Amino acid sequence: MSAEPIMEPVMTQVDPIDLLNAFEKAASPMPIRAEYIEGMGILPPQPEHGHNAGAVKLIVQFHLAGLDLAGVNDGFRVAHPDGRTMALVVPDFYVCRRDPTDLDESYRTAHRGWYPIDMIALVGEVTSTNHETDTGPKFRTYAAAGVPVYVLIDRHTRTAHCYTDPILPCDDPTEAYYDTDTKVNLGDLLPLPAPYPTLDTAPFLES
Repeated sequence: MSAEPIMEPVMTQVDPIDLLNAFEKAASPMPIRAEYIEGMGILPPQPEHGHNAGAVKLIVQFHLAGLDLAGVNDGFRVAHPDGRTMALVVPDFYVCRRDPTDLDESYRTAHRGWYPIDMIALVGEVTSTNHETDTGPKFRTYAAAGVPVYVLIDRHTRTAHCYTDPILPCDDPTEAYYDTDTKVNLGDLLPLPAPYPTLDTAPFLES
């Protein structure tokens, strides 16, 4: 989900999963799932109709192309090399490499609802009120995690991007980036690498 930070970077020994559980309880009964990115606890705003309708139409395009593992709503954990939690993300849409295995489900149980990020082959975000989250922290986080393809629908700049070739030039995940950016205007066709379809971005013209 596109997200809006509600606090400064969290410098604490609290497990980020515990931190997000506290956020979600505070937001109850609103059905919102918090995220943790670059040391920030993030509580997403409720996305409006244009955001959700457009994202669903993209997911349908993946399914029509035979990619049955395209989905929404699952949360994924990014780990530092030492095992600490780097990020907890809930993408607007994604394509998984596999259905969850027994090992994946054990990981999800151990991390209280978060699957391993290496399940994701393609991740996508649609910008909302705070577009900087998707174009900055999430861009760097997905690259640091080695997600091969990041599709970004940037409604702020009226452009669509297919980022590929993630680069982590050092041990600092905030320095990660995607080396290749295929960019089109919203309304145009966005080419993706095989085996993905070319995406029609026209659903976002009026959002």
